[in-house]
Formats: sequence, structure tokens, C-alpha cells
Amino acid sequence: MDLDRIDLKILSAVQCNNRLTTEQLGQLAGLSPTACQRRLKHLRDSGVIQADVAVVSPEAVGRPLMMLVLVDIERYRSDVIDRFKQTIQRAPEVMSAYAVTGNADFVLIISVRDLAEYDAFSQRFFFDSPVVRNYSTMIVMDRTKVSLAIPIDV
Repeated sequence: MDLDRIDLKILSAVQCNNRLTTEQLGQLAGLSPTACQRRLKHLRDSGVIQADVAVVSPEAVGRPLMMLVLVDIERYRSDVIDRFKQTIQRAPEVMSAYAVTGNADFVLIISVRDLAEYDAFSQRFFFDSPVVRNYSTMIVMDRTKVSLAIPIDV
């Protein structure tokens, strides 16, 4: 999809605050509220905007412990990778997962209540899995920046 300068302005604005009204967005983009609403609908329908989300404080919901986990897969075959991806999709503890290059095959962002919950998760998800060869865990000490925003040149 070709995005024009107005689309980019709208996308930049809603990434920072998706609660802006169409009137506010229209003012930022130089459009009427109705035209802005049509563009937003088109951006959502075409998959450019994939989701409207709220960033929730992990501490507020009792899940203060976050980990970054590097995972090596036993055999890098499409059926093995697909099975691992399906397992990731079903695990509520996995906030994000990325297939990567380098020293690991995947990087996972995990959210848990405490180390005991992570221990149970790692036992179930890594030790008991015939797909996982190795994994390495890093505990997040400070959430310095939390964002899903993609840099957009407007």
C-alpha cells in the first residue's frame, strides 16, 4: 500500500496516542474529521494499523518480572519451527517473540509474577520440549523505554 504524507502524519500521531479523536487527528493532518475517519478505517482494514493497544504496567497487574530469553532450536526445519511458533502463540507468558539471526534462533519477551512461575514456565516450555536445544535467560532490571512505535519520517 502506498502511504502519502497525510497517512504518515496520522500513523505517527496514533502511535503516540491512539485515543485522539478524529477531530484532533484531522487538525494534525489537515483533514476534516470525516476524511480522517475514512483514512483511519482504510489503514486498519488494509492491515497497516495492526492493533490498537494499551501499554499496561506489569507491576499494576502483578507481573513485575520480565525476562528476555534467547532460544536455540534443535533442528532448523520448517515443521520444527512451525511447531515452536504455535507453542509460542499459545503461551500467555510470552509477550513478544522474534525469529532472529545470530547466536539464537528466537528472542522471547516473557512476563511472570515471580521466579517460581518462570521456573515452572521454563520447565514446561524449554526442558520438556524436544524442539528446544538450548536457552539463555536475562532478567530485565529496568524498563527504560517501552514502545511499539515505528519511527515514521513525516
